[in-house]
Amino acid sequence: MTTDSFGARRFRDALGHYASGITVVTGHDSREPLGFTCQSFSSVSLDPPLVSFSVMKTSTTYPRIAPTGRFAVNVLARDQMDISAQFARSATNKWDGVEWKPSAAGDPLLGGALLWIDCELWAEHDAGDHLIVLGRVVELVEHEGPAQDPLVYFRGRYRHLGDAADLAS
Repeated sequence: MTTDSFGARRFRDALGHYASGITVVTGHDSREPLGFTCQSFSSVSLDPPLVSFSVMKTSTTYPRIAPTGRFAVNVLARDQMDISAQFARSATNKWDGVEWKPSAAGDPLLGGALLWIDCELWAEHDAGDHLIVLGRVVELVEHEGPAQDPLVYFRGRYRHLGDAADLAS
């Protein structure tokens, strides 16, 4: 099927009506830490514990992470818009001024993230101009300290959650 009846831009704009969290997928190669911003992240399975993300086939970062068979997903907090933007750019030093530490397996965990999910590569699936990557979760580390809102993306802009007390049960 093609997008001839509605166009790629309309498709993208329409799907922008679905709010998503923002993550940075990180890993390493033999030389340096690597990472890229990703909003197409989700949980997949409890048994075994699996998560997924989608990455464009034109990515220059993911092909350097994939051969290691490992990656981490960093769920960004509301105040990390700059981190999201920094890791979305190509041909720049994405790590300039970024606080991070290695996971037990050596994958970069970004300072201030709400959640770190360290994974072993489970599978990759072709999906048009993207790859769907599945990871088996091997370690979870939740943010310590006061609760923070996640960084949310909706209709082409960063957003924030309203006061949870305003929501009906």
